[in-house]
Amino acid sequence: MKKIRAAALVGAVALVATGCSAGGGGGGEGSADATGEIKIWLSNNEQEVAWGQAVVEAWNAEHPDEKVTAQEIPAGSSSEEAITAAITAGTAPCLVYNVAPAAVSGWVKQGGLVDLSTFDGGSDYITERGGEVDSYATDGSFYQLPWKSNPVMVMYNKALFQAAGIDPENPQMATYDDFLAGSRAIVESGVQSAIWPAPTSEFYQPWFDFYPLYLAETDGTMLVEDGKATIDSDAGRTVSEFWKTFYDEKLSPNEASTDDAMSAGTTAMQLAGPWAIPSYADTVDVGFMPVPTSDGREGPTTFADSKSVSMFTACENQGTAWEFLQFSTSEESDGQLLEATGQMPMRTDLTGTYADYFDANPNYVAFAEQAEKTADVPSIPNSVEAWQAFRDEYSAAVIFGKESIDDFLKTAATKIDELVAE
Repeated sequence: MKKIRAAALVGAVALVATGCSAGGGGGGEGSADATGEIKIWLSNNEQEVAWGQAVVEAWNAEHPDEKVTAQEIPAGSSSEEAITAAITAGTAPCLVYNVAPAAVSGWVKQGGLVDLSTFDGGSDYITERGGEVDSYATDGSFYQLPWKSNPVMVMYNKALFQAAGIDPENPQMATYDDFLAGSRAIVESGVQSAIWPAPTSEFYQPWFDFYPLYLAETDGTMLVEDGKATIDSDAGRTVSEFWKTFYDEKLSPNEASTDDAMSAGTTAMQLAGPWAIPSYADTVDVGFMPVPTSDGREGPTTFADSKSVSMFTACENQGTAWEFLQFSTSEESDGQLLEATGQMPMRTDLTGTYADYFDANPNYVAFAEQAEKTADVPSIPNSVEAWQAFRDEYSAAVIFGKESIDDFLKTAATKIDELVAE
């Protein structure tokens, strides 16, 4: 089982299962014994929608008195914002699939989540399915079931590597020096950028540039440990200087791409998880390699990009919601999720359980192997605000060169410490 260290990122979309009550705020009149109809909201990810509809159809065929009705999550600026508003209004869903674990602590504080440990066998089900998942507990209880992960690796365009004189089957870019040398060769060959992380200011963007490399450089040290920021360190400086070199040498643009840069051929690399593979099946011959480290160590840790499932207190028929949660995260349902999306179910012995899938889909093997060595973002108070403070300082220093690396790390660490202490 992957050793994921703590609760995690806020994704852009969510898969939500819901049975709504008329209660106000985060609370509801739900009961752990109540059964009946529930509604589910599915994310707008095409593959997950298909998976969710199939699971609902299978459930409804067996449970005519506990019908699940599916719809996509209502449009909004983000799924987390929509869910937070629903908790406040008392109309929150029963179950949310694709919950960003970073949001969980805030929702617990808001009174919006059900403690899954209170269900008969709840903790046992979660731990037996997922293995080392204690880090997902909040105050000793599970308000989320760790569901799936998308380990971040370097995805690259084999044709552009070949044109730049890099062996696409064995790039040999594991060290910072070699990664930079390959990146320079790519740009010199005429490609607009070697790698193009989003330079925008959203709080979650560090999870796809700085943070995977920081986890790799530190063998899994999270942004915050023991209530203190860890980034004002030699490793933080090393990673920051590495990324700054890309912007200083114009190997990475500091403006956002106007299209999908990988599909357009304007970049040769990106940091992504297995979710991205279907996006390029018909356009780009992609390869994968671990994120680099300063010393090129073997088997580096990376960012898990994990998602969980949570139950919300506004749900009336919590008994049905708990049974549906187990049904939708069974070995069979997880296999269907893997088949439909290529995303890694967070369960023990992944490659052994689904050996036939990985034999038939070799592009996903690297991610399944990487899933054994991942870490996540810490479950901390004011998580979103802490990451936003980090991103603002990182952008100023690394992407736009408006302040020094030392000042950025010191200022960001101070701001994060203050936020976590609130």
